[in-house]
Amino acid sequence: MAKVAFIGLGVMGYPMAGFLQNNGHEVTVFNRTQSKALQWVKQYGGESAVTPKAAATGKDIVFTCVGNDDDLRQVVVGDDGVIHSMSAGSILVDHTTASADVARELAATLQLSGVHFMDAPISGGQAGAENGVLTVMMGGSEQDFNAVKPVISVYSRCAQLLGDVGAGQLTKMVNQICIAGAVQGLAEGLHFARSAGLDGPKVVDVISKGAAQSWQMENRYQTMWDGEYDFGFAIDWMRKDLGIALTEARKNGSHLPITALVDQFYSELQSMDANRWDTSSLLARLEKTRK
Repeated sequence: MAKVAFIGLGVMGYPMAGFLQNNGHEVTVFNRTQSKALQWVKQYGGESAVTPKAAATGKDIVFTCVGNDDDLRQVVVGDDGVIHSMSAGSILVDHTTASADVARELAATLQLSGVHFMDAPISGGQAGAENGVLTVMMGGSEQDFNAVKPVISVYSRCAQLLGDVGAGQLTKMVNQICIAGAVQGLAEGLHFARSAGLDGPKVVDVISKGAAQSWQMENRYQTMWDGEYDFGFAIDWMRKDLGIALTEARKNGSHLPITALVDQFYSELQSMDANRWDTSSLLARLEKTRK
């Protein structure tokens, strides 16, 4: 059992930290909105701290799961960041979806203090976090991976080391690129089915048994058909993720025309005040065009 800190109790971090506490680890949490941390302690036990620095004091592993590169820098190397209290040999595991550049930057900075770093973005959504079946894409050393994997296993069904620091974030970019194309394809398919007068659920029941099957189809087709989008992974967050991928693509010379196009489609939805809608709302844009 490990002494751990968990920094960031959003829709993903809150249940993840809960799994750690429920599985016997000694957990101290920090959240920017302190009332959320106090609520977590009331629900799960453990302790809360008023700063990341205080939360990380004396911990074997510190987990971070915040919004973006700047948020991550703030909780790691800011005035009250974890860097000021983590001891040599301890490990920071970052679950934020961020850039590969910030992962390498923080790894180099922490190394000066003897602190190890792993980038470990996650996939599986809020439901995956709440059910403890996340996929974790990791970058760092094999030694650190072997040290943290038993701890991470309490809220994941797959944790894989993909390479050096930064490889986890690059893999998450691949994940988001593939999702963008899959959701757009599903949106267009359902739009076509409706325009053709077909029974959408019956169509999906058939085609989901064949090569068109996907997680998005299985888990999102019904709410898309019903025009329900007020849940799930928000457009604002997806655009952040796609922006990271497109920036990296410009650096490595890869061409992502479909990803860039879907990113613009999400921009159109934002202009419709759909910022917090689920990413499956790409169908709403097509239905608006049809009407």
